[in-house]
Amino acid sequence: MTQLQIGPHAVWPPVVLAPMAGITNAPFRTLCREFADGVRGFGGRAPDVPAAPGAAAVPGAPDVAAADPPGASDVPDAANPPGSPGAAPAVRKGLFVSEMITTRALVERDAKTMRLVHFDAREKPRSIQLYGVDPATVGKAVRMIADEDLADHIDLNFGCPVPKVTRKGGGSALPYKRPLLRAILREAVSGAGALPVTMKMRKGIDDDHLTYLDAGRIAVEEGVTAIALHGRTAAQHYGGTADWDAIARLREAVPEIPVLGNGDIWSAEDAVRMVRETGCDGVVVGRGCLGRPWLFGDLAAAFEGTGAPAAPTFREVAAVMRRHAELLGEWLEDEARGVVDFRKHIAWYTKGFSVGSEMRRRLAVSSSLAELDELLGALDGDQPWPAGADGPRGRTSGRDRVVLPEGWLDDARRRGW
Repeated sequence: MTQLQIGPHAVWPPVVLAPMAGITNAPFRTLCREFADGVRGFGGRAPDVPAAPGAAAVPGAPDVAAADPPGASDVPDAANPPGSPGAAPAVRKGLFVSEMITTRALVERDAKTMRLVHFDAREKPRSIQLYGVDPATVGKAVRMIADEDLADHIDLNFGCPVPKVTRKGGGSALPYKRPLLRAILREAVSGAGALPVTMKMRKGIDDDHLTYLDAGRIAVEEGVTAIALHGRTAAQHYGGTADWDAIARLREAVPEIPVLGNGDIWSAEDAVRMVRETGCDGVVVGRGCLGRPWLFGDLAAAFEGTGAPAAPTFREVAAVMRRHAELLGEWLEDEARGVVDFRKHIAWYTKGFSVGSEMRRRLAVSSSLAELDELLGALDGDQPWPAGADGPRGRTSGRDRVVLPEGWLDDARRRGW
């Protein structure tokens, strides 16, 4: 297996943080990136310790450790500056994508949206995911990103299954309209210039309206750099089991560009298994890292064939929780708002630990770092990582139907596609 190439960006391990609304903001991306880079770890052990005898990496894993060691800076090589014939591209330990950004709000420079597209100076490459249903507006947003140097990589959302998105014909509903999909991709790729454009999608609206193979070919024809496929339909939402065979079929259908798999990756072992079973070029991790930003350290170790990082005790988890809340406060420029925003993460971080219902309630209404410190300090910090805590987390339900615009499916029958 070779390193993942997204335009000019070399990525190894081939791991992408999935955009998640209200989750993958700058503070959470910082935590995930620190664990992936080996800046943070547990048990006094860095994730890049030499492999134990018999440890095996993914077959064909490239040797990139010397080129980009954990914590390496982005200072250019004076003898071979970036872009020169002798310069080797820096290898990034993953891509960490922003929350989904609405193209109209971006074009209108909505204040909240402009905050969401702000990246930490250490985030390289800067990845933005866009959502839109109008080709012209998508094109304007992409040109704005390119012209104002707001990002280094643009991802397009065709996978969101939530009703407020699909009822407008967006997200996972949009690929059913093949001409509209093509028009949006064409505008995006044209407006992006040198920036790579990728897309994330689902199998289709439901089992009777699958679109992923057609959408994959359209993406190739319009110059998309890579495709990520969540192996569920919009109707499945997050229920059932992800169809990894569909990922393999898409890999066979679009050999020209990288295909990334998404769905039911709860552990590093799951990610390696998906690559081996489907032949995909990389993985996209979403719900599996909720309350577990250190999963990206585990993923780096698994793909590189090094020893598995130590599982955290509750004391170590609590330290990550505290840092997460602190980063949110700094980002929002208000400690109380940061702690309030952090509340949604508490159940994920504490899953499986002996915390108690009353303490969970008190944590869920905390409003200052001092209060969070006091509450976390009252718990048993020596608790080991709970058995089974690596399993499913976040939303796991399906839906009876997909909310679509009136007559959304009729047009396809008239046109014969």
